[in-house]
Amino acid sequence: MEATYYDHGTAAERWERARMFFDAKDYTAAARVLGGLVEEVPEQTGLRLLLARAYYHSAQLRRAEGELRVIVERDPVEHYARLMLGRTLERQGRQEEAESHLRIASALAGDFEQF
Repeated sequence: MEATYYDHGTAAERWERARMFFDAKDYTAAARVLGGLVEEVPEQTGLRLLLARAYYHSAQLRRAEGELRVIVERDPVEHYARLMLGRTLERQGRQEEAESHLRIASALAGDFEQF
């Protein structure tokens, strides 16, 4: 019955529910709703990015990393995904790996002073 709540309704209704959970900082619930949506429409970057953010904020860092890598693989110049991937890797103590993504994100944002 619990799974039904997260999967109930149209895609638009579930998107709205996920946004409400996210805005209420219930990141785990948001991720549950968004996970189903991403399975249905895996090409939607916005859904996947919000799912990655929900994973990040709920400390599901490996899952966040996986979603972000999919986005970056599909769209290497997606600035925010690069930034989030760098931050996610930093939180996992993988500073050296994070630096390349953070440099690319900075360059894509036009912030060349740091490097």
